[in-house]
Amino acid sequence: MIAVMVIPSALPEGPLEGTPFRTGWPVRMADTDRERRLRLDAVARYLQDIGFDHLDAVPDGENHRGWVVRRTVIDVLKPVVWGERVELERWCSALSSRWCNMRVRISGSAGGLIETEGFLIHFGMESGAPARMSDAFMAPMLAATTEHRLRWKAALPAAPPAEDAPGVEELTFPLRVADIDILDHVNNAVYLGALEELLARHPDLLAASHRVVVEYAKPLRPGDDVRLRARREGSTLDAWLTVDGEPRAVARVEPR
Repeated sequence: MIAVMVIPSALPEGPLEGTPFRTGWPVRMADTDRERRLRLDAVARYLQDIGFDHLDAVPDGENHRGWVVRRTVIDVLKPVVWGERVELERWCSALSSRWCNMRVRISGSAGGLIETEGFLIHFGMESGAPARMSDAFMAPMLAATTEHRLRWKAALPAAPPAEDAPGVEELTFPLRVADIDILDHVNNAVYLGALEELLARHPDLLAASHRVVVEYAKPLRPGDDVRLRARREGSTLDAWLTVDGEPRAVARVEPR
């Protein structure tokens, strides 16, 4: 059964007040596939990079260095490809005192367009627990948004199907030392790399505009025996990253 999405079909536009944070760079070969397409794991790294650049440009950003991604939405409206230069724009679309939705638009110089939104939780670097953002840090976001009581609600089915259920496929996904970040977690871009492995079996899903949603449940850690379990129904592909059958993340790819 396909779950009802709680994510709007069109991601929110930019703020009515204030200017989105902007930066850009060329699309490099290491971030693209054999068809020149900007890969999903590269998009995730772009989101991280502009996020940390943005922190350097806002009040009290130096005291808000710890973030965990709870959900990533990627709408590939027109693929960004190698040879383009991208402009990235980032702004807040909704927030509460400990988390926020951050929009990033990735526009390619040859017409590529990717719209994204991430649900980000602010963590204390020492406590390791969700931490309130400071008034100075929140002030620009509050001024540019109308939703200030953001709540988490899952959009995807958390439980994976049984391994032997009809139509289920499963891949192993070995972790590497290079996949582990400063928090001793598998970096969230790696999950998108796993999805790329699966989508190599379903190339038609990437041939037209598509939406990718990833929700992160529990962190992957060094030494985990990771399995990627998937089931396709029509033009929708659901996938779960599991350890000992327990879901650590769930993803969905569907037409946009």
